[in-house]
Amino acid sequence: MAPQYGQPQTGGPARDPAQPHAGGPGWDPSRAQPGGPSWEPSRVPAGAAGSDVPSAALGSGARQGGSPLHADWRPAPGGHPGPAGSAEAWSGRPGPAGPEAAGHGHPSGATGRPGGDGAYAHPGPGIPAAGEAESWDGPVPHAAPGAATADARPTGRAARRSGTDEPPASGNRRAARRSRTADPADAATGHPADADPGDGRSGLPGGRRRSRGTGPAGAAAGALADQPAGRAARRTGNAEPPAPGNRRTARRSRTADAAGSGSGSGRGSRRAGGGAGASGARGQRRGRRVVKGVGLCAAIVACGVFVLRAGEARGGIADRTPAPAAAADAPDPGRVLQIVAHPDDDLYFMNPDLRYSIAAGHPVTTVYLTAGEADGINATEGKQASTPPNKPAYAEARQNGIRAAYAKMATGDRSSAWKRTAVPTKGGGHAEVDVLVAKPEVNLVWLQLREAGTVYDSTPDSLHGLWDGKISALGAQLSSGTPVKQRFSYSKEQLVQTVAGILEQYKPTTVRAQDPTPGRFPDKRYADHQDHFYGARFAQAALAAYAKDVAPANRPHFAVQNYLGYSNGSLPSALDPDEAKAKLDILDTYAWLDRQNHCGSDAGCGDLKVADHPAGNGWTSTVNYARGTGTSWLTSDKEHGLWAFKVLDGQVAVWHRSGPIGAWSGPRLLPGTGMDPGISTVTLPDGRIAAFGTRTSFGSRPTDYRREVGYVVQKGPGSEEFGDWQSLGTPEGADENWTSDISAPAVSVDGTGQLAAYVRDGASTLRGRVQLANGTWGPWSPYGGADLHGTPVTAMDGAGRRMVFAATAKSVLGWAQPKPGAPLGPATPTGLPDTTLPLTAEGREGGVRLWFRKPGSGNVRTALVTGDGGLKVNHLTDLGGLQGFGSVAASGHVLAGRSAGGQLGSDLGSGRPWERSPLMFVGAPSSTTTGRNTVSLAVVGLDARLYVTSSADDANAHLAPWLPVGPRNTGR
Repeated sequence: MAPQYGQPQTGGPARDPAQPHAGGPGWDPSRAQPGGPSWEPSRVPAGAAGSDVPSAALGSGARQGGSPLHADWRPAPGGHPGPAGSAEAWSGRPGPAGPEAAGHGHPSGATGRPGGDGAYAHPGPGIPAAGEAESWDGPVPHAAPGAATADARPTGRAARRSGTDEPPASGNRRAARRSRTADPADAATGHPADADPGDGRSGLPGGRRRSRGTGPAGAAAGALADQPAGRAARRTGNAEPPAPGNRRTARRSRTADAAGSGSGSGRGSRRAGGGAGASGARGQRRGRRVVKGVGLCAAIVACGVFVLRAGEARGGIADRTPAPAAAADAPDPGRVLQIVAHPDDDLYFMNPDLRYSIAAGHPVTTVYLTAGEADGINATEGKQASTPPNKPAYAEARQNGIRAAYAKMATGDRSSAWKRTAVPTKGGGHAEVDVLVAKPEVNLVWLQLREAGTVYDSTPDSLHGLWDGKISALGAQLSSGTPVKQRFSYSKEQLVQTVAGILEQYKPTTVRAQDPTPGRFPDKRYADHQDHFYGARFAQAALAAYAKDVAPANRPHFAVQNYLGYSNGSLPSALDPDEAKAKLDILDTYAWLDRQNHCGSDAGCGDLKVADHPAGNGWTSTVNYARGTGTSWLTSDKEHGLWAFKVLDGQVAVWHRSGPIGAWSGPRLLPGTGMDPGISTVTLPDGRIAAFGTRTSFGSRPTDYRREVGYVVQKGPGSEEFGDWQSLGTPEGADENWTSDISAPAVSVDGTGQLAAYVRDGASTLRGRVQLANGTWGPWSPYGGADLHGTPVTAMDGAGRRMVFAATAKSVLGWAQPKPGAPLGPATPTGLPDTTLPLTAEGREGGVRLWFRKPGSGNVRTALVTGDGGLKVNHLTDLGGLQGFGSVAASGHVLAGRSAGGQLGSDLGSGRPWERSPLMFVGAPSSTTTGRNTVSLAVVGLDARLYVTSSADDANAHLAPWLPVGPRNTGR
């Protein structure tokens, strides 16, 4: 965020670049990193602890092709594609999304082992993919003291499952076998022997007992703590077979000593035997018991996932419920890369997600596009008039404030040392890359381009001017202490390539960016800083180039999360007081409130321009996602199969489980690029599934930037094949009008089978298109409303009437059909109190139930809305929570949403406490009912991998262990 408070500010005189300070430019490039070899000026550590960045250009190789364009959509049937006209047809048909489209280089069921030695390592910019080692110019330094290391490898069977090939010592194997056979009563029941099996938690539906590891205590060491083996692995999409020895052991365990095991004679009866040869017989029997114990555990491991799915399949029959939730397979840490315009945009608009990721030890890199130099005055409001401007020094002070804030989040010590290095970029310039020595998985990348210096006014020498072609190149504003000494500038294409090159080096699985379409105020001023949303558009273009130019086999899948900016200040507070205070504390560090020279820099150790009001315009008390807040992306079919639709790599990714216990497949990418985060699904009357979303196209001219609504439909119920994408156009006439600010679509079918899609438009009103009886679509119709925010939601009530709801800054507005098939009625106040974004809606109890969060609390609230005699709100109820924020998924008795700390929190029934899972995820969770009384729940983790679980729809049920779908998303 460029400072906009009061008058410009300055810092002190420019510091001597040769003056050393912790992490400053005086750092000797040849000095050995603690715990590592000599440092090379052209290499920068990053990624997993102990890794480093190859900087013989951040990104290498010439880009192939021109602008990152993609095929257009086929216009939907109907004569009203929207004011902006209709799109052209796709160049290709989606057809069957086969394994080759998965973008991971593995067919469905291929081995989940990553390339190289297979150890999961976060390649920050510095860990080369398999077959790319020639691009590296030096050894990889060791981790700094106290940092997590990338070479800590599991041993034995765990090592084989994780892809490592280092065998354990034989003693470790023997110990592991003993631990698996110890206390068989516990192993067979999933709970201690003295637990009461009558409490409803002792077994799965259908009466099968649960293996160790499905209960909370056994999660880490249980059958599903590692990748499933054999048949179970194939069912989960992980096809790594068990070792032949394990199969042989399992076969032996099924046949060994059949008489003894079948007769019920136990250990006591065998001990009672005597006579000649008794000792040898006892030895043989001990051996057989060991074999049987090992075989039993192997069988439990192999059948663990099958048992879970079989329990789900019997959900409508079973009396018994699954044991408490546990992590089935520890989620990959993922690699987070953030792209922001200014120093502090990440702290204001992406926290607390940023803090959560750092606290969890995830590799995190933030890219700053501009220097944030503003007017060069680093002073509080009272001293701005007397402080001379110094843009290089002010840029350095803001960098110092960011380094202090990140160091505090990562280590608790704001003065923790950084290593600063200049590296060449793919666009022909240079960047500064900073690595936190104590936590080298934390990186900062500074491109140091000039900022606009104004929120709204036209400034050609800016990201906005560069995007629009008002200037041919944008120059750098180097900070006073940067190790970058060469002057440079970037053309539009060079800047796109520079950011794409950074993506190539860091290989993120989650990318966080600002909102590229923030809209305008009624007086036509931008609703956000122009640097924010034009920087986000450069990020969009770079992501498209990266996805296009780097083969899917050479990179992991990635998901994108966009964040609101200045408009957060006009919305209810989304964070509870503790989370808001923690966020403010980080801004206090950035603002350098105590004025102590802890960084050793003459430029200053923070941004005094925000010191008088580090909370900004209420920004530290809230956070909101711009897109990806819908909770209907997981759905089921009539065969109780599951379908998940999320956007990876700018394309719609599809995962599918056939039937209640079938194998999972995916992710498979449907053709068509430029998709925005956030997919909504709806089941049509004939059983086919339709997926709706928006996509962004850039066009050949800057004014061609456009966001439009489209959808794709299965060719038949349960079919793996999908038809062509159909475009519904956009209610926006041109990007210049409202910055293409339309929400993701909300879709539903009413009681007559009529399909409709609704969006919030740039003027903050509701717009919609309805499919006609002949299959064509009507025009974008205005439905009124005012001051709408976020994405609307829609559902059908018990009478078959469609209802639509949208949040305002003070309440919720509703629309309803007077009867099925009729036009939507007028906007109606619901009388609900103010609520944070977003809303969730589901038809139940004869009406439509809404879920949302209480401002300043994070607690989940719910209310039932009925439509008889007009919209009426019934029984507003507070359901508690875990002080989180964002969307709440709701199906059956299960509620799930983000909790404080970033993990998934779930509520499984009235009167029961909320539970927290270890999963951190992108966007919103989603849930659906499968079968007569089973709820399935899914998230996409920060590793861009799908995780699913299920629960019987019963008051005493628990979530089953989380199941990861497909191989680990490590890239190569």
